[in-house]
Order: sequence, then C-alpha cells, then structure tokens
Amino acid sequence: MGKQKESTAMEIEDQSSIPSDQISNLKFSVNVLQLLKSAQMQHGLRFGDYARYRRYCTARLRRLYKSLKFTHGRLKYTKRSISVTTVTEVRFLHLVLYTAERAWSHAMEKKTLPDGPNARQRSYLIGRLRKAVKWASLFQELCSIKGDSRTSLEAEAYAAYMKGSLLFEKDQNWDVALKCFKSARAVYEELGKYGDLENQVLCRERVEELEPSIRYCLHKIGESNLQTSELVSIGEIEGPALDLFKAKLEAAMAEARSQQAASMTEFHWLGNRFPISNAKTRVSILKAQELEKDIHGSAADSLPAEKKLVLYDKIFAAYHEARSCIRNDLVTAANSENVKDELSGLDKAVGAILGQRTIERNQLLVKIAKSKLNKVRDDKNEKVTKPEELVRLYDLLLQNTADLSDLVSSGRDRKIEEVALAEECELKSMVFRAERCFYLAKSYSSAGKRTEAYALYSRARSLADAALMKLQSANAADQVMIKELRTLYNESRSNSCAEHARGIMEEEKAPENLSKKISNISLNGIDKKMEKLLMEKLDTYESAVGEANMKVVPRIETFPPAFQPVARNPIVLDLAYNLIEFPSLDSRMKKDKKGFISRFWG
Repeated sequence: MGKQKESTAMEIEDQSSIPSDQISNLKFSVNVLQLLKSAQMQHGLRFGDYARYRRYCTARLRRLYKSLKFTHGRLKYTKRSISVTTVTEVRFLHLVLYTAERAWSHAMEKKTLPDGPNARQRSYLIGRLRKAVKWASLFQELCSIKGDSRTSLEAEAYAAYMKGSLLFEKDQNWDVALKCFKSARAVYEELGKYGDLENQVLCRERVEELEPSIRYCLHKIGESNLQTSELVSIGEIEGPALDLFKAKLEAAMAEARSQQAASMTEFHWLGNRFPISNAKTRVSILKAQELEKDIHGSAADSLPAEKKLVLYDKIFAAYHEARSCIRNDLVTAANSENVKDELSGLDKAVGAILGQRTIERNQLLVKIAKSKLNKVRDDKNEKVTKPEELVRLYDLLLQNTADLSDLVSSGRDRKIEEVALAEECELKSMVFRAERCFYLAKSYSSAGKRTEAYALYSRARSLADAALMKLQSANAADQVMIKELRTLYNESRSNSCAEHARGIMEEEKAPENLSKKISNISLNGIDKKMEKLLMEKLDTYESAVGEANMKVVPRIETFPPAFQPVARNPIVLDLAYNLIEFPSLDSRMKKDKKGFISRFWG
C-alpha cells in the first residue's frame, strides 16, 4: 500500500526511449508533501512514534542505495557525494529527501523522550537537526536544477521549515526563524490553490500546523500580545509539524512552574497546612492546580465535555505523580515521627482531592450519558445510552463517595471542615442511591418486568424524598441539587403509576393471550394450512423463500426438526429391541366430521 502511494506521489517521465545526452535536461516531478505525509502516517507518526519512522527511513535508504547501485564500497567505506551530474533519475532526489527525514526523525525522537532530553541528548539533538538542514538545503539545490517548478517550490518550503526548526530549538535568531516559517507558509498557501483536492487539503493542514510556530516566534520577538493561556490553546492543535513547538512550550511551562514552585512551601487542605520539601512534589501539585483553574474557572461553561475529560486525565496524572514522590519520601524518611506524620497527612490530602476530582469526572460522564439517553439514533456511528450504563456509573459514584468518606473519617483530631466533608459525602451518597434506583427501574421496565419496575420506582421516590428532606435541613443547601431531586421525585411517582397501569393491562390481557396460544397448539407440530416444505417438493420449480419485497417466512425445512427414534448403543449384549418407536396418537387427535356424500367422494 505504501509503495502504491509513493508511486502515485511522484511522476516520472519514461526514460527508456531518451538518449543519454538528453538525460541531463530532464525535469523530475516529486510531490514532496504528499510523499512524506503518506510515509509518516503509515510508519509511526500517526501515534507519535518517531523511532519507528526513523527505522523506516533507514530501510528505505538501504533499498534505494542498492537499487541505484550507489553503495559506498563493500569492505572499506568510500564516500560518494550526490551532485547535479549524479541525479539521472528521480530516486536520487528521494535519497537526499529521506536522509534529511531520517536525521529530523532522530532529533524528534530525542526531543519527545518521557523525561525530556538532558544536556548531552540536547546537544546530539541539535546536531541531528543541523544534519537535517544540510540535506534539506542540498535537496532544495538539486530540485531547483533537476525538478520542475512545483517540485522546486516544495523543496524550498521544506528547507525553510527545517532551518526554522533548528533555530526554534536553539532559542536563537527568532527573527530569522520567523522569516523561514513565513516563507514556508507562503509557499504552501500558494500550492494549496492548485492541484487535486487531496493535495489542497494537505497544503492547508500544513499552513495550520505552521501558524502556532509563527505566533510563538512573534511572541518571543515581542511583536505579539499573546498570553500564556493562549499559547497553551494553540499547542492543542495536532500534527507532526507541531511536536517541536509542543515540546518547547511544555519545557517553558515546566520552567515557569519550577520557578513558581520555589515560593510554594505549604499545601492547604480543609484548614490543615502541610509543608512540602520535595521540589518535584511542588511542581506536580502546582501543575494540577493550574489545570483545575481551567475546569472551575469562568470559561469552564464554554468548554466541551470531551476537552474537560482530557483535562481531568491530566489532573489525575499530576496528582498521581505527586503521590508517588510523597511515598518515596516516606520510604526514605528518617526515624523522625514528625516528618512521617507530615508526609502521611500530605498524602491523605492529595488522595482526598483525587477522590473529589474523580467524583466530578464521573458526574460529568453521567451528564453526557443522560443527554444521550432519550436521543433518537440519527447517525449510525452515534451511540445511544442504555439505563444499564447509568446504573454502572452510579455504582462507581457510590464507591467513590464511600472511599472518600472513609479517607476523610480516618485519623484522630478531625477538624470541622473534615466533618463537614464527610457529611457532604453521605448526602451525595443518598442522592446517588436514589438516582441509581431510578435508572435500575428503567432497565427493568424496558425488559417488561412491571412488578420489579414498580417496586424500584417506589423505592427511588422514597430515597429521593429522604435525601430532599435532609438536604433542605442543611445550612448551605445546594439549590441545583434540590431542583434535580424534585424532578427525580416527580418522575419516579409518574413512572410508578404508569408501570402500575401497564401491569394491570397486561394482567387483564393475559388469559386472552394464553387462550390464543393454546388454540394454536398442534399435537403433531404441523399446521394443516402450512404449505409444503422445499425438501418435500424438490421435483417442482417453485420458490420457497418468496419475493424480495414480501416478508414471508421461508419454508425450506422444519426447525427444530421433529423427534425420530435412534438406535441406542448396547450397554448389555442381549437386548430385546434396538430402538423404541413412538406410539401413535391418531386416536386422540380431533377428527374432521364428514357428511354422508363426502364419504363416497373422499
């Protein structure tokens, strides 16, 4: 598949009939962006795996060197440079292009390490980017002579992007980097106006990927009024060209957090103050608190639910990292009881906040599921929520509130804030129990179990009433929760009445339905009005399935098949019979009454 796309991405004139003295005048055509995009998406960059893409580039170069017979000796390395006179076919241009891609992917592999590159790796990274710029410049030089106008323009944009990436990583010459990125953007904007639809889409995507780097360069020069939050939102755009920008932005944010964390010496939670001595713990907690501002801030209502879920995952990762640092400190702590108590209290506080955020995330999932509960499926890919899924989510919420309540209630000398949080968990548990009972009743109702559904609706109404009374007696009552409980109480009452009515109607119709079913029972299992089966009339050409637009039951063979006597394997050798035949039931079957004349005529 990859070879087919590569062959379609390049257009080569037939050289078999061209004399050797005219080869130097050939103009090759290489669709650089389409060729590289196809290779990147098929070999690792769809998932950000730069190591896999680098291995592909190495294997591709090995195949090109062998097919072109352009190897560098067998025993001793002999350097063979590629010049304008060397390029006699388009594969020599591919050699230069994939060499630049291999160096660039190696640099990006070092850049996207989990803990970031250290000083030695960063020096190696910049060296690989210099190598990529060198080969990209050679590719531009060769394409300007050996390529057509479009190939020359694409090679110029590619070389400009590589040079801009090198300066971007070195934190030097921001004005030159800005000029390189703008030059590449201008070329792709022009190329996006021509060619086929696929090429236009690729060029527009490339322009969008270059835009954040340009805005960041303007920000560093001082010609832009961008705030840090806007830079973060820019970095959320996806694309291989943005990985360098994201890594740079994450490094800058981490440096800013570490500087800000130096002044953070205590962690406040429910009236308690816990000192933080570990720098990594401070940075992780500070990162989580910054993400919490995005969720609970003024702009939180405008955020889509999917983006909120991503933010919650980042918050969990930051708090888990903080807890791992705290527990490592607990292991390596001295015999000082005060230090261990402070670290245990800090671990308890971070765990409680994790529990609260988990409850908030599951409540968001409940909100998303409720919006899809009564939705009609218009799109085939859209999933409709079943009541069982909401029951499972409320089971998780009940478990979360129980864990949080146990965590807060543990320990001695609890403060007023901790007692209040435990009471809040108890109240939320009552609300979640009522909601769970309601959707469990819906599940039984959809299954046609009226008695169980009626009992569960009644139970949900009593639970909602008890939770509503307790919530109204609280000092700071949540009005939104009170409104939801009243709605739940009213729906439980109306649904219980509806289930009661449906149950009575089904009970009244039960004898009639039973009599209809009994009247259709036949002792021999064959209806007299049924037509013959296909297996019984193989000698006649007649359809047993019916017309295409008719909903007729196919009459091919009876299923399940009727019982037949089968010979039994002998247990004792002297058996009286091999099998037992079924007795005839003709005497018990109802006989048709025939008149006097019909006796003679059958």
